[in-house]
Amino acid sequence: MPEILDAGTGQLLAVERLSKSYGDFVALKDISFSARQGELVCIVGPSGCGKTTLLKCIAGLLEPSGGTVRLDGVAVTAPPKRMAVVFQEYGRSLMPWMTVRRNVALPLLKSTPKAERRRRVAEALEAVGLSEAGDKYPWQLSGGMQQRVAIARAVAYNPEVLIMDEPFAAVDAQTRADLEDLVRGIWERFGVTILFVTHDIDESVYLGERVIVLSMSPTVVQEDLTVDLPVERDQITTRALPRFTQLRTHVYEQIQRAKRGALR
Repeated sequence: MPEILDAGTGQLLAVERLSKSYGDFVALKDISFSARQGELVCIVGPSGCGKTTLLKCIAGLLEPSGGTVRLDGVAVTAPPKRMAVVFQEYGRSLMPWMTVRRNVALPLLKSTPKAERRRRVAEALEAVGLSEAGDKYPWQLSGGMQQRVAIARAVAYNPEVLIMDEPFAAVDAQTRADLEDLVRGIWERFGVTILFVTHDIDESVYLGERVIVLSMSPTVVQEDLTVDLPVERDQITTRALPRFTQLRTHVYEQIQRAKRGALR
């Protein structure tokens, strides 16, 4: 019988003293944080600090060595039905012999009636700007458009929590900016809770309502920073704000502190 978290806490996702070890190597150590319904939380840290390991534990893809992850108060012991993941290697997640529409519909084939499936796929494709590409194949699309397909598939699944693991690392700067705005748009439109891992400091501040900074291994939460920027953001105006510069400088300093700590 799953243990239920007190509904009065207001937490949709709760990570409680999460640890992960591989033999004598401690990758994650007592990590705790939470996310409310509809929050967009970015996670940053030095390279190799265990960001992907953390996400896999949260998503139920990797068993932690200690601690608990709870979704809606229920302990996560396997991939939850109300959680979707978008990885960096989008090309590997798309089936090249299936059309874009079929790729987006894939997680719905066994669980969703045909009419509802069509509606959700159409809505997801429209949300990512690919309404006209439904009959194309992934290999006919650019890298940025392929990543849009992967995001559409996650959106069509209608998750409570969307986990994104450095999804824009393999695209060019202009495409990255467009995809950042796409994520903000999806977040505002669907009200989904998003955990977004990135190695790009500016991206974390631009996207997030909060930025969680991880230390170097053994990884802990070094800082949980509120991003007090306007909800309405754009690539030019927001990044030109003095407060944006202050926040990204602070996050950069925190990551440098984490690196120095690892060298001691």
